[in-house]
Amino acid sequence: MPDDKTSTEMTDATAAQRSVTSAVPRDDGAREADGAKDVAAAAESERVHAEQLRMVAESTRAVSEQRREELEQLRQQQEERRNAAEDTRQAAEGARHAAIASIAATADSLHTSLARMQFLEDARNTLRHIHPAKPGDTQ
Repeated sequence: MPDDKTSTEMTDATAAQRSVTSAVPRDDGAREADGAKDVAAAAESERVHAEQLRMVAESTRAVSEQRREELEQLRQQQEERRNAAEDTRQAAEGARHAAIASIAATADSLHTSLARMQFLEDARNTLRHIHPAKPGDTQ
């Protein structure tokens, strides 16, 4: 019977070996399936991350475009203000020239009035010398 025990042990050992041998490929298949799942999960994670980056880039682009438009509006407002300031400067320059012309005309008018008054005063003095005043006349 010792041979029987040995043969039973061998059968058990062979069966265990076959079980281990058949389990190894199944473990490799499970590992490959798990690896493929891990790769798929990592790829999905990367895809989600790339989509998030794309959304952030799109948002950044939209904000940049909005800021560019705001800057362009500010530039246009600044240009309009510069033009208005230039128009105001020209108007002030025109008003200054008009004021100078008015002052010159006033000075000329005053000069003419003074000359007329001096002429009249000289004429009065001349008449006094020609016709002396009578003793009873009051001035």
